[in-house]
Amino acid sequence: MAMSSSNLISHLLAVKPFVEHVQAFQILFNPIRHHCSISVSEIADGAGPRSEEFSKWSNGGGSFHKSARIDSTAVIEIGAIVHPKSVVGANVHVGSGAVIGPAVSLGQSTKIGYNVCLSNCIVGNGCVIHNGVCIGQDGFGFYVNEQGSMVKKPQLLNARVGNHVEIGANTCIDRGSWRDTVIGDHSKIDNLVQIGHNVVIGKSCMLCGQVGIAGSATIGDYVTLGGRVAVRDHVSIASKVRLAANSCVTKDIREPGDYGGFPAVPIHEWRRQVATFCRISKKVVS
Repeated sequence: MAMSSSNLISHLLAVKPFVEHVQAFQILFNPIRHHCSISVSEIADGAGPRSEEFSKWSNGGGSFHKSARIDSTAVIEIGAIVHPKSVVGANVHVGSGAVIGPAVSLGQSTKIGYNVCLSNCIVGNGCVIHNGVCIGQDGFGFYVNEQGSMVKKPQLLNARVGNHVEIGANTCIDRGSWRDTVIGDHSKIDNLVQIGHNVVIGKSCMLCGQVGIAGSATIGDYVTLGGRVAVRDHVSIASKVRLAANSCVTKDIREPGDYGGFPAVPIHEWRRQVATFCRISKKVVS
């Protein structure tokens, strides 16, 4: 049924307040919608900053945040990413899949392998970090509260790797809690080594495969740990100590020299223990 002109005008005047409310709601909703879209994009990145704040690095094709400081000679391979406020020195090479976390610093001529993950750490000059290494993650620190629940201890400090250090594949070095974790200059670390939080390792040390060093241990200079050596938490090892494979350090070693066994003792004492055990075993068998 056709509507007269007077009725049409009356109808429009009746709906005008509703239209004004809708327009006001749109004005109010648009900033909220914009804020929500930013929050979703930040969560989607997994890195906090929005994805548009990352760009492609011309020398290698990797990604970097606009706040990162990267020397023009650095190579960042495709699939690698450098996060905000990180520093990448001259002639650094970052392999595909590597993640250089926020505020990480890489000294000049350091080489980062594939799928390396660095966070909360400083790496010196001329280092070689092999594939799959993780540096700067939280240490294994917990305590039981009055209710019997496991509570995580704060892990807030860094890991510091000196100059000309080589770290083998799939090695893990935790960040510090009450002091920085430190790897001294010219030290060499094999594959599959675990270094706990707050550990301090001196210069020119050599750690062979599957060594495990518990938290807050202190190791001097020129120390060699054979394969699968275990070091208890909070113990100290003097400089120029060598430990035989499969040894376990349960208390401080204050004098340089060769050690072995479980618990670790001076090497000549350990050899006597082994010889005595062999004689007893033969008598029992016979």
